[in-house]
Amino acid sequence: MSIRSTIKIFGFAAVVMLVSACENEKKEAAAPSAAPAAEVGFATLQPSTINLVAEMPGRTVAFRKADVRPQVDGIIKKRSFNEGAYVEAGQQLYQIDKDKYQAELDAAQAELARARANLELATKTRIRYEALRKSRTASEQSYDDAVAAEAQSKAAIASAQAGVDKARIELDYTNVVAPLSGQIGASSDSEGALVTASQAEALATITQLDPIYVDVTQAGGKLLKIKDAIATGRVTGVDEANIEVRLVLDATGQKYPLAGKLEFSDVTVNETTGSVRLRAVFPNPEKILLPGMFVRGYVDQGRIENAYLVPQRAVMRRPDGGAYVYLVGDENKVVSKDVTIEQSRDEDWVVTAGVDPGDRVIVDGLQRIAPGMAVTPKDVDADVASPKSTKG
Repeated sequence: MSIRSTIKIFGFAAVVMLVSACENEKKEAAAPSAAPAAEVGFATLQPSTINLVAEMPGRTVAFRKADVRPQVDGIIKKRSFNEGAYVEAGQQLYQIDKDKYQAELDAAQAELARARANLELATKTRIRYEALRKSRTASEQSYDDAVAAEAQSKAAIASAQAGVDKARIELDYTNVVAPLSGQIGASSDSEGALVTASQAEALATITQLDPIYVDVTQAGGKLLKIKDAIATGRVTGVDEANIEVRLVLDATGQKYPLAGKLEFSDVTVNETTGSVRLRAVFPNPEKILLPGMFVRGYVDQGRIENAYLVPQRAVMRRPDGGAYVYLVGDENKVVSKDVTIEQSRDEDWVVTAGVDPGDRVIVDGLQRIAPGMAVTPKDVDADVASPKSTKG
């Protein structure tokens, strides 16, 4: 074979090998690559004893409240308090013109004195006729008349005494005093105003602010649920005589620094809202709480054993309301589990059934996974625990 023929053969072989290599590269480029496992963050669950706290909307209510109204007619001569000040029970608030009532008392006392004088005369007459009757000098009729006159004089004294008491009471009513201790509001009348005993408008209102009531409401169904849990022993640690309540002020979002105590629970359910009213009493020495404020009450409702705190972002809902979570199962594959939720607590759900100790619940990357998929798990708690490096 000539050299030229040999060169042609080798050249053709090289071209064939080059074309084959290009085709292999195209096939490798066209072949789909295997999708990597999705990375998810998980938290490891461990059971614990969890205190149950129910959040309830509520409003503050005055501990005591009294409208100050006149009990006699007259002109106000003097007002003896500063609006908005603290007043003591029995402290004078207003002075109504008392001249008329003083005169009525004087007249009643004079009538009493006259009745007593008449009784003294009637008693002497009865004694005299009693002696004459024994000596048969006076008739029985005359003696009976003397006895009756004495009895009428005694009755007249009793009536006159009642008149004196009534006049004295009305005179005392001209001095309008505080019925209880507390903060007094604005005065509706000033000096020179005519007031009447039957008027509808109060002269002023006194409100006792320390302590103060807080009325919160809870759905009747939830109340029955917690009572059943206590009765069955699933929830323990409830001392009905010392149930603590804490407050958050709706207006500012601040926590009220002092704890209150639950006083009672209504025995009826509101027909409109289906809720039950609970009343708590709070110390209020700084007068931070004022009647009518909107608050959120947090009521202790015992503790539950072997419960789990599951981040709320890990829990999903079905259309029927059922709750479920995704777990990292064997071979790092996604597993779906139904869970039973007791209540919320901060950013977690209190879960009482459906998960086991050591379960790895998926909290991040939920949008990219489905049951049965293989995933690359990453412990979010470990990331939080390890400090991040910073460049100086």
